Amino acid sequence: MRVSVVRKSIKFTPDSRRVVARYFMNGHERTQQMVLRIMMLDEKQVSQTLEQTLREFARRHRNISAVFFKHCERIRPIIEELQIDYEAMSSDRKMLIGSYCTMEYAIESAAIFNPSIVEDFDQTGLEAGEKRVVISFRATGEGHISSIVFRRGILDRNNDLHIMKIGNHIDKAEIEHKTLFNKERFLTKLAEMHTTDKYIEQIMHDLPDEFEFAVLKNTLTEALSDPSIREERKTALQEILWLANSFYDLQFKHDSDITERVIFPISESESRGIEDARFVRFVDDDDSVRIMATYTAYNGHTILPKLISTEDFYSFRVMPLHGEGAQNKNLALFPRKIKGKYAMLARIDGVNNYIMYSDRATQWNTPVLLQEPRFTWELTQIGNCGSPLWTEEGWLVITHGVGTMRRYCIGASLFDLEDPSKEIGRLTEPLLAPLEDEREGYVPNVVYSCGAIIHNNSLILPYAVSDYCSTYGVVDLAELLDALRKSK
Repeated sequence: MRVSVVRKSIKFTPDSRRVVARYFMNGHERTQQMVLRIMMLDEKQVSQTLEQTLREFARRHRNISAVFFKHCERIRPIIEELQIDYEAMSSDRKMLIGSYCTMEYAIESAAIFNPSIVEDFDQTGLEAGEKRVVISFRATGEGHISSIVFRRGILDRNNDLHIMKIGNHIDKAEIEHKTLFNKERFLTKLAEMHTTDKYIEQIMHDLPDEFEFAVLKNTLTEALSDPSIREERKTALQEILWLANSFYDLQFKHDSDITERVIFPISESESRGIEDARFVRFVDDDDSVRIMATYTAYNGHTILPKLISTEDFYSFRVMPLHGEGAQNKNLALFPRKIKGKYAMLARIDGVNNYIMYSDRATQWNTPVLLQEPRFTWELTQIGNCGSPLWTEEGWLVITHGVGTMRRYCIGASLFDLEDPSKEIGRLTEPLLAPLEDEREGYVPNVVYSCGAIIHNNSLILPYAVSDYCSTYGVVDLAELLDALRKSK
């Protein structure tokens, strides 16, 4: 007999009105030609065209003029190649050039899916039985480029979710890249990425044990500008560069609402998207709290597992994960250390669940097989649906399984608190399977989650519907744990 799931009626659906002002580069030569045509305009034409543009777009973005200036600055080398005095140009002309290097991108026009939910930092001003939560989503737009967006809400004593009003603008973060690297660790990660050794040696040989980002970037940029560069070498050098670009901090403005903050692909390693962030409220041994998440960076041909952390949802630190266990997708961090070590779930072979431990949150080795597909609804592969949840009975792990016709279902397992490699129980049937009205979407026949929480003795399980929209269900925790204990 299946465990009961109360599906809630709330739905998070794509909204094509949510747009971000994105840098647009139309190629070196075409950009030069565009700049020359703009330079032929007199100041009156420049002001009129800029005024028309601001009239149409200023209300859709916060401080769009600053965006135009920033995008103009990005092509400053191209402008100066044309023997144009950049400093002598008027502010209006710079903004106009920047506007031609800007495009709107609807971040969630295609889908808003694969949600995870965490307890918010601030729990003040609530009534008994209420909890303030933050829900993250994978949002996709044109070209299926993925980013991370947020919603804030309150779960009441009946486990009904009340979502806060969405902000009017989308705010992209300021970015600060890591400036100093450890050579040994950097080389180890390149080896894990299977970057060609001979090209690594050519670039890295003369660098000191601790080297600066700017020095490496300049060396790589110079090598990549060689018109006769071979494709194999070009690919290897690009991989070195996008690894270096993968370490950075994000800072959002404090006058932005959390619904206005989007973590958009920044580095070359993320150029095709940020996928399936599994957020978790991590409590360290000293009782300090951070919100952390693993996610998959994708550049069109290579994936790179990464870790993101924040203490306030304004500042975020992003770092790649290292080690033989930091492979493939589907990594999920435990919400606390176990016997003094970080613990992580993984699916390094694309089929089975693994567990591993580490002294560092970014270094993962020696994965141990935890679960294999066992039941007919998961014989293709299994994986986690977010970080484990602590209960008095054991670690509750929400899983997913892929069966016939590539149908995704959600399951559940229970593991020992002190030794999570010991399975206490595992549901023989899906906890959640696509209903008839949940089967249609970008990828049909899929229910999927990236993280749940426990509230009011219930499992609060947000989930995606066929890679298009999202909703959530509620499960009585006692009923679920009883079913897991009896499943052995």
